Amino acid sequence: MKTEFDAELESRLLRYTAIDSQSDPASPMSPSTEVQFDMLNLLVEELNGIGASDVRLTDYGTVLATIPATVEHDAPVMGLLAHVDTAPAFNATGVKPRVHRAYDGQPILFPDAPDLRLSPDDYPYLASKEGHDIITASGTTLLGADDKAGVAIIMTVARHLLASPGIPHGPIRLAFTPDEEIGRGVHPDLPADLGADFAFTLDGGAVGEIEYETFSADGATIRIEGVSIHPGTARGKLVNALHLAAKIVQTLPQATMTPETTAGREGFIMVTDMKGSAATAEMHFILRDFERDGLAAKGALLQEVCAAVQSGEPRARITCEITPQYRNMRYWLENDMTPVELAHAATRAAGFEPRSEPIRGGTDGSRLTEMGVPCPNVFTGMQNLHGPLEWISVQDMGAATRTCLILARRAAER
Repeated sequence: MKTEFDAELESRLLRYTAIDSQSDPASPMSPSTEVQFDMLNLLVEELNGIGASDVRLTDYGTVLATIPATVEHDAPVMGLLAHVDTAPAFNATGVKPRVHRAYDGQPILFPDAPDLRLSPDDYPYLASKEGHDIITASGTTLLGADDKAGVAIIMTVARHLLASPGIPHGPIRLAFTPDEEIGRGVHPDLPADLGADFAFTLDGGAVGEIEYETFSADGATIRIEGVSIHPGTARGKLVNALHLAAKIVQTLPQATMTPETTAGREGFIMVTDMKGSAATAEMHFILRDFERDGLAAKGALLQEVCAAVQSGEPRARITCEITPQYRNMRYWLENDMTPVELAHAATRAAGFEPRSEPIRGGTDGSRLTEMGVPCPNVFTGMQNLHGPLEWISVQDMGAATRTCLILARRAAER
């Protein structure tokens, strides 16, 4: 279904995705990469240009702004959030977005990767989008609709509300965060700076998805110190840190408890990267589960494996540090489902049936909810995230825009 917002959404997404804003988990800075400021500064300029109030870029790299209320009675403050960074999992430099106008239902090909195919036979949701305007990258990069689609939707909503003072709504706070993809999107100061009674992240998938349950997540860093010596005289002396790293990976479950062997409510342990030499090695893992006990058990298993490998080679030194990342937002939202119910009602009013399935991932809303700002997740339409087959329908973004506008009106009626 085409909307009056499609042209604006398409223009914004093409503009935003062409900007490199990839985050870096190895960086201690906030934001973790300087390139994210290219997006952040652009948004400051655009927000000022459309007449938003209180526009500022915080010292922790989040852009904040206000859409003033158009109702005279006190109404709750609603927040809308999206993140500007793209995932470090795949190349995000030199993105060349492409529009496949009035999609014909055939496999989509990529000019920069002739062997790559995006086929509706493999992705049934794509098969349902015949006639839509589909946006992809060119084959060698991700697209970055995660979450620049959310940014485009919020900016379109903001521009429309500011240009239409006759639409009744309460105060709306906007936030565009950095570093969501590396688990650092919500700074401790953000809940107070946002000043919202409740909020919504625009960071979801298929039309109608309203998500209020996410993974709980921890990260783990394993460091290994071996014994280095010239290989020519290494017999009985060398302790190869890389061999021990490989042994840790091999000792962990392979047929279960990995991302590629789990689905639904099953959690996992995933090694995300490994670097080093025979002398020292460092490994990073992510641990995911929907329940606190399950997450703790996965951390304990990882530590037990490290201890077992350590006991087999006492000359080495192996440490395993587990760091909390975010927790399942359900733990807090189930105590007050008002924001979820609002999102369900707005989705129905926009003409779509809402669905709520657990997210096998997390959002800025996970941390915000834990920190006192209830924040479920609303669909954008983005699909096949973090890789070269990423795509999105412009019309799906239009559906999300309509849903947000209805949300703004209904929130003011509470």
